Amino acid sequence: MARPRIVIVGAGFAGYQAARTLLRQARGNADVVVVNPTDYFLYLPLLPEVAGGALDPRAISVPLQDTLPGLRLVLGEVDAIDTRARTVSYTGPEDNRGTLGYDRLVLAAGSVTKLLPIPGVADHAHGFRGIPEALYLRDHLIRQIELADAADDPAERSARMTFVVVGAGYTGTEVTAQGQLLTADIAARHPRLRDTPPRWLLLDIADQVLPGMARRMAAGAERVLRGRGAEVRLGTSVREATAEGVRLTDGSFVPSRTLVWCVGVQPDPIVENAGLPTEKGRVRVDTYLTVPGHPEVYACGDAAAVPDLHHPGQHTAMTAQHAVRQGRLVAHNVAASYGIGRPRRYRHRDLGFVVDLGGWQATANPLHVPLSGPLARVVTRGYHLAALPANKLRTATGWLFTALDSRPGVQLDLVRGRAVPLDTEAPELARHPG
Repeated sequence: MARPRIVIVGAGFAGYQAARTLLRQARGNADVVVVNPTDYFLYLPLLPEVAGGALDPRAISVPLQDTLPGLRLVLGEVDAIDTRARTVSYTGPEDNRGTLGYDRLVLAAGSVTKLLPIPGVADHAHGFRGIPEALYLRDHLIRQIELADAADDPAERSARMTFVVVGAGYTGTEVTAQGQLLTADIAARHPRLRDTPPRWLLLDIADQVLPGMARRMAAGAERVLRGRGAEVRLGTSVREATAEGVRLTDGSFVPSRTLVWCVGVQPDPIVENAGLPTEKGRVRVDTYLTVPGHPEVYACGDAAAVPDLHHPGQHTAMTAQHAVRQGRLVAHNVAASYGIGRPRRYRHRDLGFVVDLGGWQATANPLHVPLSGPLARVVTRGYHLAALPANKLRTATGWLFTALDSRPGVQLDLVRGRAVPLDTEAPELARHPG
């Protein structure tokens, strides 16, 4: 009898954990194949620290082949799924086409940047979903400070030293926090900019930063940002973006050369193109993470609309915490479909959150115990080190060097602006498997 082939689409939090668990349970009795555009799992929560110059990108890039022995990795972007023929089609990194048959399919394609129909945003904003975007943003911030130092026009200098972030959720808040520390450090090395300090604006249409978080904790994070000089404008967003700055919904115009788009995410477009039942763009699954009418197809992570048993009528949030646990459960249930164990329903109650604000500042709610300041910072870093599947020593060493020394202040010029478009139609860079 032929060995069963289990194909996993995506190697984000859900896909990585599904592959890791399946390889352990299969013990060589099944072919586990991951189709992913990169050969690494990206630990996304620490991406702001890469943009802020606190970590090397290799610290948060977990190599798939090294950490998942026995895995077959296919580099490519899945663009079609045929559930009748049980095949997935993909495009490789050199535009080569390929097709894979499957006995079981795990759809963990994740999410892409949410792009709203606001004039100029697609052309002038910087997204933040992967290493290319983080490296480009880091170079861009340093470049703007260096160009501001060289400028004689005070208006140009001020515009280049003004940085606008849209979206005050986890990503936008952490990007602002890390960006503040990086630009303050770099600007301090330019005496001509003594009278033009970096100016950061954080915008959100919500009535608090970190929407959905307890107000007390959100207020603490806002105090840290404001204490470093950030302008937090709530109930405000962008009406139009131009090369010279942004027009806000309150009618004001902010001269700037930097607009960072952290508004949120939406499920990968492959979900809509797969011909599977969906809910708000996510694949509809039951509590066992199987797709109705397709018992051989599973979905998890950001791509799946998973019923929340703790909140009837709702779906689990698009968070790494759910993705990790859904990935493990999918692997267990796939194994159960071959008679190894019994299937389980997905049930998980939120265990809290951690938000890294850089320096010695953080806000956290482990097991719903509110923490802030240095203690929250220790808990936050401990959580990330525990959650990282590999590279723990490299990450801890990076933090140590950043604490003892200034952040590197040179451009690497590795990623050009045209290579990191905000438009999600550029799937090789905009997508984040989940």
